[in-house]
Amino acid sequence: MPELPDVEALRQYLQATSLHQEIGDVEVRSDQVLEGTSGEVLKETLVGRSFASTRRHGKYLLVALDEDGDKFLLLHFGMTGGLAYFKDMAEEPEYDRVLFRFANGYHLAYQSMRKLGEVRLIDDVEVFVEKKGLGPDALDPAFDLAAFKEAVEGRRAMTKSVLMDQRTMAGIGNVYSDEIMFQAGVHPRTKINKLDEETLETLFDTMKEVLQKAVECQADADQFPESFIIPHRQEGGECPRCGTELERVQVASRHAYYCPRCQKEAG
Repeated sequence: MPELPDVEALRQYLQATSLHQEIGDVEVRSDQVLEGTSGEVLKETLVGRSFASTRRHGKYLLVALDEDGDKFLLLHFGMTGGLAYFKDMAEEPEYDRVLFRFANGYHLAYQSMRKLGEVRLIDDVEVFVEKKGLGPDALDPAFDLAAFKEAVEGRRAMTKSVLMDQRTMAGIGNVYSDEIMFQAGVHPRTKINKLDEETLETLFDTMKEVLQKAVECQADADQFPESFIIPHRQEGGECPRCGTELERVQVASRHAYYCPRCQKEAG
């Protein structure tokens, strides 16, 4: 599933390709991805307007319509979603679910192979975040160490589960939680209340560093540093630090990859 770095890469892509172009038409290829709206309403709202600016909160991409910002297009990419900007319809992606046609002849396709994404219109980002119960964006500068400690205080869940809890902090999923814990040397099943002060601070610093590095790499595993576990995160994969074969363990309803030598479980 696209996580914070992936969605940030998509935000930058849309920002670079699709702003300030009049929307000439909107074609909904699958109503399954629409949430709280219809194809007719989406088209009526967007045609004649343009995408003015972008922002992101966790795994959600938000696109302001026109400069007054009284309406936002919200995009969530489910398990396999993405965007494609193109001119020639022969280049239209296979799993195009919503197609935005610009008056200049170019197109922006919202893709979702398994139709698990979400496209909706909202009036206020902060109200949406509150109603959705989302915590602060994990890369928000305001989400500092003090805010992080306050967010996890009193939690007794396993560290991986806490990092992935969108109510605690928004944006981290299965893949990047593994990377954060590997870089911090924390076993994924260690309960977060068992971490001492120093380790908790290391976890926070590592979270920021891993996410920022992934954003710099455009969430492309081929560009990640050799020290990252993500490129090796598979059956038979080896720890990039010590060469030990990675192990897979269940944490709640998810699975984590970790190095049994570098990530010892706390008592």
